[in-house]
This record gives sequence, structure tokens and C-alpha cells, in this order.
Amino acid sequence: MMTERIAVETPVLKKNDEYAAENRQWFADRSVSVVNIMSAPGAGKTTLLEKTLPMLGGRFRCAVIEGDLQTDLDAERIRKVGVRAHQINTTCCHLDARMVQGAAETFEDAMPEVLFIENIGNLVCPASYDLGEHLKVTLFSVVEGADKPKKYPKMFRMSDCVVLNKADLLPYSGVAHEELLRNVRDVSPEAEVFTVSARTGEGLDEWVAWLTKRIEALKGKS
Repeated sequence: MMTERIAVETPVLKKNDEYAAENRQWFADRSVSVVNIMSAPGAGKTTLLEKTLPMLGGRFRCAVIEGDLQTDLDAERIRKVGVRAHQINTTCCHLDARMVQGAAETFEDAMPEVLFIENIGNLVCPASYDLGEHLKVTLFSVVEGADKPKKYPKMFRMSDCVVLNKADLLPYSGVAHEELLRNVRDVSPEAEVFTVSARTGEGLDEWVAWLTKRIEALKGKS
């Protein structure tokens, strides 16, 4: 008697990828450019957005999806700079495409031109989940150490841009800036890299100029 083996395994991320494809089409139909910002906890994602959004305000209508395990503190900070924000609270260590789909629909009464997603603070899990975004940005606090890009390469490798934040703390961090830059470029040679201080404003003009150019290019394709 012959035995037939039937594969029943389903890739863990298969359903997420289906939702991500739906998101991508939904965003395209509405001409929304989507930027997914990922980092470890405390790297400064919300502060970067607080400084970046007013600099983009004259060019694009923006909104933000905030991901956190608890509280809506970050969403409230975004609203204080005059930008709409939707809070997602989840027990997961990342946002997935289904969560983003539901959150994005809350903006449909007045769709933004640019939608930022502030992902859950985690250097591992968010890198595995396609959200249907157009640009992936890794924000990294320089005080986390020069070795982290090589210890957690996936998030850096898949990013269109790496923003090295808290440059004002470099003199006190014991981190060699050149070593950190070298390690980022070793794992992500194609990514744009900016060294900034969201607190002092150092380097933000260059970061926003790059972001504006990429968004305008996306708009040209839509």
C-alpha cells in the first residue's frame, strides 16, 4: 500500500503577506505613501516624528499610526503637533498588516498623503512583517552600541534608510561614530544613513530632504 504524503504546512507569515498585498493596493488606490519606522524601545521614534512632521506639513498632509503595548501617550504627543494619530494597543511585539489595515481605514474620511507607522519598539520582530508600506526606516540610538547592527542585521538590511539618533550624546556614550557607521554599511550597504539629534535638530534637514524626495518620487508613480 502506497502512502501519499500531503504537505499541510502554511508559512507563518502567509496570511500577513496577503493582508500586506491588500494594504499596498488600498494605499495605491488612494495615493497614500506609507513609511514604517522601526527601532528598539527608547530610540526616539516619537521625538523624530514630532520634529519631522512640522517640517513636512507645508508639503504633505500627514497622519500617524502608533503601535504600543499599552497607553496612547505617543498618539497624544503626535496630536499636539497638529497631526491626526490612531493608536494601536497590542500584546504582540510588532504590528502586522491586519492591524494596519484596520487603523488606516479610520482615516478614510480625510485621507493623508503620507501615513507614518510608528512600530512597536523591538529590533527583531517588526523586521519580519510586511505592512504594505513603501519605505522602511530603522531608527537607532547611537548609545545602544556600535555592535548592534551586526547583532540584529535583518532590520538594518531591509531598510531604505537608517537614522542614527541622539548624536548629541556621542561624546558621552563611549561609542565610536565611525565604527557604528561602518557596521551599518556592512550589513546595509544600499541604505541611506543619517546621523541626527531629534532633540537638538542636528542633521534633521538632511533627513527630511531625503524623505521629501522619496515621497515625491512615490507620488510621481501613483
